[in-house]
Amino acid sequence: MTTTPTALLVHGAFADAGSWAGVVAELQNHGIPVLAPPNPLRGLASDAAYIASLAAQIDGPVVLVGHSYGGAVITVAGAAENVVGLVYIAAYVPEEGESLGELQGRFPLSPLVSNLKEWTYPVEGGQTAVEVTIEAEAFPGIFAADVPAPVTKALSVSQRPLSTSVFDETAAAAAWQTKPSWALVAGADEAINPEVERFGAKRAGATTVELEGASHAVAVSRPKEVADLIRDAIRATS
Repeated sequence: MTTTPTALLVHGAFADAGSWAGVVAELQNHGIPVLAPPNPLRGLASDAAYIASLAAQIDGPVVLVGHSYGGAVITVAGAAENVVGLVYIAAYVPEEGESLGELQGRFPLSPLVSNLKEWTYPVEGGQTAVEVTIEAEAFPGIFAADVPAPVTKALSVSQRPLSTSVFDETAAAAAWQTKPSWALVAGADEAINPEVERFGAKRAGATTVELEGASHAVAVSRPKEVADLIRDAIRATS
């Protein structure tokens, strides 16, 4: 008897697990077990350790799915023994020893970079660290240009901030070197340059699809197409 892998969906920055709602519904309608946990967004090593720990506690095989920064997280967390595949959705796909800053720096910067708002938060020892969100007025065009305006307004005010430390941390592992991968490129992405997505997917040897006109919030705007790619990965690894 074959065991259907569980799809573990990892959101990225400026979003939360609710951004997977449409994808979750599609997968559940096809009988695929799915889990969409919160991604702490505090540091690449710590976030990956958290996701890897969750994956290790799931009975049976797991396919990790990462959106945006979540792609970097699953690249490292995918080293967990029961992870059998990786799916990148409009995501970073770093190499072992490479930081997101280095990967992104290979290509022209997206409009996101000049439209970030800095915040601070307390850390141990009475110190403060810096986190970022997208400026409210820039959020619709950069993150979710193909999402209905009322939904975009809600997404804008419910952003999960990302610690700026993640851009300098290097990936401790690259699970795509030993495990099969799939990738979806959002053709009209203004948060991550689509060339960054294409480069990472090609380097990883990922089975790749590209959605023309899709924004960074492709999991919200095009949940069926996202779920279809995840289903391909589930079928291939069952």
